[in-house]
Amino acid sequence: MIKPKRIKILIPSTLFFLLMYVPGVFASEGGSGSVSLLTSIGIAILAATVMAFIAHFLKQPLLLAYIAAGVIIGPRIGFGFIQNEHDIETISHIGLILLLFMIGLEINVKELKAVGRSLLLSGTLQFIICVLLGLGFFFLIGFTMGGGNYNLLYLAVCCGLSSTAIVVKLLYSKFELDTLAGRLTLGILVFQDIWAIFTLSIQANLAKPDIILILLSFVKGLLVVLISLLVSKYILPRLFRAVAKTPEIVLIASLGWCFLICGLAGVFGLSLEMGALIAGVAISTFPYNHDVIAKVINIRDFFVTLFFVALGMQVSNPSGNLNVLLFSGAASVFLIASRFLSVYPVLYLLKNGNRVSLLTSINLAQISEFSLVIAALGLAAGHITPDILTIIIFTFVITSVTSTYLIKYSNSVQKFLSRIVQKIGFKDLGAEDNKTRDSDSRDIAILGFFTVASSLINEMESYDADNEDGICILDRVMVIDFNPDVHRRLTDRGIKAYYGDISHSNTLLHAGIEHAKIVICTIPDSTLVGTTNLKLLSSISSAAPHAKIFVTAESTDMAIELYEKGAHYVLVPRVLSAVNLMEVLKSFLNHDPEDFMRDELEMLKGRNEIIK
Repeated sequence: MIKPKRIKILIPSTLFFLLMYVPGVFASEGGSGSVSLLTSIGIAILAATVMAFIAHFLKQPLLLAYIAAGVIIGPRIGFGFIQNEHDIETISHIGLILLLFMIGLEINVKELKAVGRSLLLSGTLQFIICVLLGLGFFFLIGFTMGGGNYNLLYLAVCCGLSSTAIVVKLLYSKFELDTLAGRLTLGILVFQDIWAIFTLSIQANLAKPDIILILLSFVKGLLVVLISLLVSKYILPRLFRAVAKTPEIVLIASLGWCFLICGLAGVFGLSLEMGALIAGVAISTFPYNHDVIAKVINIRDFFVTLFFVALGMQVSNPSGNLNVLLFSGAASVFLIASRFLSVYPVLYLLKNGNRVSLLTSINLAQISEFSLVIAALGLAAGHITPDILTIIIFTFVITSVTSTYLIKYSNSVQKFLSRIVQKIGFKDLGAEDNKTRDSDSRDIAILGFFTVASSLINEMESYDADNEDGICILDRVMVIDFNPDVHRRLTDRGIKAYYGDISHSNTLLHAGIEHAKIVICTIPDSTLVGTTNLKLLSSISSAAPHAKIFVTAESTDMAIELYEKGAHYVLVPRVLSAVNLMEVLKSFLNHDPEDFMRDELEMLKGRNEIIK
């Protein structure tokens, strides 16, 4: 039997052998060494497969693998398996259209209306500040603009955008998408998509920078948007409802809508990519949206793979121009620095604290795949030189790898940077009144505030409202958490909140939990950052030796261990959920389920929780 470790080595090795051998066979069958379009696509997909396996084992982004595959099979640096770059360029363009269509589908206009001030300002200013910084930085290192040359502008704009694909994947794997920093990060990425749409709308007229032509392109773009929205509001819903039960037709109808608006954009003199984005946004709020995304994504991935392979084939050999590598390194350092200069100050001034402000900056410290798209279109339009595209691709590679580790260890990086900015003078939330906390001790301390704690606070509020003795349990509660949004909401409700990181034992001491009679942590280990319930149990026991300690476990084995280590009560959510579900099941079997459902719905509507 072959061991798993040997399989991991064997598969890439076998694929690499096929990659080296098959192109020669294809070429010999094509006659006179010519390689047909079908053969070129086959070589491209095979190369992408080999590099994807390698990237998977090295835990690197797949986009890097696809670009590397293009470099290897291309004529400029690699083995020259595909001599004519235009062989797959046309078909890969379909992938670009589908990529932008999917991005449009994932932009929810309704959610943008409900954004808070922090997201609105940071999302608007981040791109503007980054572009202005980029114009200054790249000008200083020798890039210019004018006479049909837009190298400086493209570098500044492309370095202002971050990668949605990389960020979402990494934050999802860390369970941090629903944190405040995660939501701010995703919100800023949505705003960046809007800025990218704006860039695409004026990109076609850069060769003739006439204000009238640019304004005319805006008018045309708005007209395409207006037509799309009108059709999507009054016609498309009826069509989609009619075929909703036939998945194949939903898929074909969605693709048909995409290419229809692409064609409309082309008629108005706009780019097809712009049309694809508008088409996606127009139906992003449809109830069939997620179904469309699920079906289009596989087709998109095939064509997008070809697009990034084709992009890699355009990378020129840096050995002939070492300045390209130096500029790529400089651009990477600038990009990471620009995120801290454009995101951190805005969020800090809006009272989000050092932690959230720094984490959001860290999350965005990479260049976007959208930047590769913009640069590729710029090269095709003659706006930039091939070296600029190569610099942007190398910057994408460098920042993608760097960002993977920055986000993976973002908590440690944030703590290190927090100490630096505090020494500079950027005081964290709660720093001013730390000294007064000890005199305002509470009986009950809740460490960390997430969904279960939010529900617990709601139960306490209900208890206080129904208690005829006039005893208010919330007057005895203190919450310790590093989410500034939660801090504000608790304070608005009159609940004592202490801003701090519960993974630090000093935080617990400064908060004064030694006076608490009960200390509660309702957050499971998979959600906790920088600590575990077992470590918290030890810290609490030291800081509050006389307190009763409630902690949380995700398994019965861990619950038993926590009890053995001194916990007074261990919350096991899955056990409580099963017990409650069994009661519901018995109620459905023995009583009218309609009455139960009605009571449950009224109860849920009556809850006024801090975290919905």
